[in-house]
Amino acid sequence: MSESGRSQAVVVRRVLPTDPSVRGSGSLFVTEAERQGLRADRRMLYIGLEPAGAAVAAALRIAPGVPVLARRKLLIANEIPVRIATSYFRADLFGGTRIADPGFITPTLQAEIEGRGHRFGHAAETLTARAPTDSELVTLDLAPGEWVVEVLRAAYSDRDEPVHVLETVCAGSRHVFEITQAAGADEF
Repeated sequence: MSESGRSQAVVVRRVLPTDPSVRGSGSLFVTEAERQGLRADRRMLYIGLEPAGAAVAAALRIAPGVPVLARRKLLIANEIPVRIATSYFRADLFGGTRIADPGFITPTLQAEIEGRGHRFGHAAETLTARAPTDSELVTLDLAPGEWVVEVLRAAYSDRDEPVHVLETVCAGSRHVFEITQAAGADEF
């Protein structure tokens, strides 16, 4: 139990691949969590420029330390923080656009990216289990010794241009990732 008293357990299931009706919703997380009977919420933590870390810089094909546009939010289930999700964008492509504006993008962030002429081509995900940073420990209200799972998803356009990097830091004990068969596939 953490010092703030959040002893109740919550587990959020993340289904892959994502159902198209969920993918097209205003919030993938809220829609998925509510389908699981959880009270879901999200809170924007930060929108602005920050220096790109090594992994984000490599995914965006820029030098480490170059300013990138970051959109960081906290995802909550049953009043318990479960994920910190940060979208990173190249400032030269997305600075001064609606993506840099405060608040959530409507109808969806993906629609805004596509509206700027970027069609999805492919993505690569890197999964890392690690000890949390001090900030993650506090923000996710983790118990001492609890680990996080970090998913870094780099998305590229159909022209192989780096468009969006999503870093999701999940409280390790509060997630299950369910993998289902993609349509038309008959083996793993």
